[in-house]
Amino acid sequence: MFLHILEVGYCGNYRLECNFTNGEMLLVDLQSELYGEVFAPLLDKELFAKVRVNPHTQTIEWENGADFAPEFLYELAQQQLYQSKTIITP
Repeated sequence: MFLHILEVGYCGNYRLECNFTNGEMLLVDLQSELYGEVFAPLLDKELFAKVRVNPHTQTIEWENGADFAPEFLYELAQQQLYQSKTIITP
């Protein structure tokens, strides 16, 4: 099954809430991914907040041409969710 994104919402800073075609809605923080020629401009929070779903490809994109594959977003969101639930004890 191919993953696609139905909806995306800006949640402040560099976090997005993505509604995937598998029925899951996940929060993903992209701050650590915003480097390089295409993605570094998204460090401007006003530009980052203008994220949208491309209706043809069903992935997220920005007006500067930056985009992320749904599978990448899903895996990153899953990793971040797992890490947030992991309790580290001394």
